[in-house]
Amino acid sequence: MAVASDHADTTKICSHCDRAIPSSNIDLHYAHCSRNLEKCKICDDMVPRKHADEHYSTTHAPVSCSLCNEMMEREILAVHKGEKCPKRIVTCDYCEFPLPATDLSEHQEVCGNRTELCHLCNRYIRLRERIAHEVTCNGVPNNTAEIPRATREAEREHAARRPPPPPPQDFSTRRLLFTIAITGIAILLGSLLFKENQPPVN
Repeated sequence: MAVASDHADTTKICSHCDRAIPSSNIDLHYAHCSRNLEKCKICDDMVPRKHADEHYSTTHAPVSCSLCNEMMEREILAVHKGEKCPKRIVTCDYCEFPLPATDLSEHQEVCGNRTELCHLCNRYIRLRERIAHEVTCNGVPNNTAEIPRATREAEREHAARRPPPPPPQDFSTRRLLFTIAITGIAILLGSLLFKENQPPVN
């Protein structure tokens, strides 16, 4: 049995597990340790022999990413899924649409070229330039000649889409007909009331 002496006689190093053991117990420890424990070749932990395979499969066996099926060590799976997996879901910086990381660059190339109106200077700004523009925008239109022309063009387009106004109506004719109708009704009601108030003729 190979045992190495420590700096003092009070402990000795077990040649199987490399732990310092009291000298008086070294023989008993070694017999138990060498029979029941096994050193993991990957992490050097001492594990029970009967659980060595389980230790390997639950701690060190390669696993596949559920998103991209790439095989890797279990310890790096969480980092891979959170930061490196090409199929992980990320969001666009401009529209916050969720999509796989592999498609992000192409999507943002198109999405970042969309424009939005700056309400301070009335210019259309690309989304990719919005943050830099907001820092430097002073609220004054850079090209004052273009804005009125653009406004006029927008008004012309709006007017072209507007339905034509209804033809003007002859309000005097309508008013005359309404007056005649009201007068006729009044005469009819008056004659009915007048007949009811007449005393009966004997």
